[in-house]
Amino acid sequence: MPLPWILVFLPWAGALLLAALPPRGRLPAFVNIGISAASLLVALVLLGHEHGVQGWTRTDALNLPFVAVAALIGLTTAIFSAATVEAESFDPLRARAYHAAFQVFMGAQALALVSDNMGVMWVAIEIATLASVLMVGVHGTPAAVEAAWKFFILCGVGIALALFGTILLYLAAQPVVGGGDPGLSWAALRAVAEQCDPGVLSLAFVFLLVGYGTKAGLVPLHSWLPDAEAEGPLPICAVLSGLLLNAALLAILRAQSIIGANPAALAPGPFLIGFGLASLLLAAFALWRRRDARRLFAWSSIEHIGLATIAFGIGGAVASLAGIVHLLGHALVKSAVFFAVGAATQIKGSRQIADIGGLAASHPALGWGLALGIAGLAGMPPLALFVSELSLVAEGAARFPWLVLPMALGLLVAAAALIRALHALCLGAPTPDQPVRGAFTLPGGTLWATAPVWLHLALAAALGFAAPPAFTALLRAGAEML
Repeated sequence: MPLPWILVFLPWAGALLLAALPPRGRLPAFVNIGISAASLLVALVLLGHEHGVQGWTRTDALNLPFVAVAALIGLTTAIFSAATVEAESFDPLRARAYHAAFQVFMGAQALALVSDNMGVMWVAIEIATLASVLMVGVHGTPAAVEAAWKFFILCGVGIALALFGTILLYLAAQPVVGGGDPGLSWAALRAVAEQCDPGVLSLAFVFLLVGYGTKAGLVPLHSWLPDAEAEGPLPICAVLSGLLLNAALLAILRAQSIIGANPAALAPGPFLIGFGLASLLLAAFALWRRRDARRLFAWSSIEHIGLATIAFGIGGAVASLAGIVHLLGHALVKSAVFFAVGAATQIKGSRQIADIGGLAASHPALGWGLALGIAGLAGMPPLALFVSELSLVAEGAARFPWLVLPMALGLLVAAAALIRALHALCLGAPTPDQPVRGAFTLPGGTLWATAPVWLHLALAAALGFAAPPAFTALLRAGAEML
């Protein structure tokens, strides 16, 4: 079996195993870790594997970095989940559903990343969405069910629009490449895009952008994201912000590369810049009104997806490289922040920012890790987001001077809101601990959260300032594909 399919079917086979295992005890959590570790190993082997199209799958310089980072986040999320899942107080049925849905999600998002077939990618993202909906609503509380339904309805609208865009793209290619798989292949479509009808291509891109943009959390169909990340189990926050959003945005980038290859079609750049700016500005001001820590960082995800979208809208090797680095860095840093915030909410017994004060004094390793992660989200060194934002602003100023003012406004407003949250969460007098029953009862206590936090932060710093030359070359090659 080709390696890309192993990366897909290994988690799905693990999901069947987890659904069959007795849900009581620690066994499902540790099986989850084992499956995720094996998936990471396959992803790392795939990094050094020969690139190209194999049937319905494609591995190239654009998707392989995302595959590796997604597999890493899957493993660290499984580790964090092992220490926090007991405090979620699942009954046996919900415990089975949670563990199985996690691996279904991991396999589906991997398939979305490596797919060369538009239809397969659409199905993969829909499977990942349905698994996410199940995880968000698994508690069964009124708030969780409402968040899950909102997620399902809004993303259902988005995926329907994406399906229509996929059909239009297929119809545009059919006169050139004929029916069947070639008409659905990203690689084949890119090669013949200049010969396709520009009007049909343009219409297809609009539907794909709005459809997959809903999944990516772009304004205006973004409102599912704060609710989903606030009401779902703690680990769902890391995989939604770090994995699902990236997979959806990668689908948009594949479509952009096809439409951009036809000079008579509409230019994708202004659309991406418009959606990105709207997301950046709305999220930047919304951050000031958040009192719930998980909702705060969900809005931060909307901000950073908006920034990456602006980078891809500007286009060119430099801006596209900044966008790729931003997505990878955001996935690492945001998942680290959600690990730290999730640990803090179980230690303090509250999700409210006012109840999680002084974390650096009461729990130094966790508190300073959270502080560094928030500073990174605010665009401060030494993490990768500082490098990507600096490159993005410089390239935007050089090519579209009018962009500087709205981008600077959004960045400064968001950074100020995040620094205020950093001070409230990490500094000052500690608030009393009121641990949730079952939280961090494994040997090692909060080390299960702090170790993934610091690992992600170290990798985010290396991505920005000390990435291996081979990996840097891979990122540059991926940027040149856009």
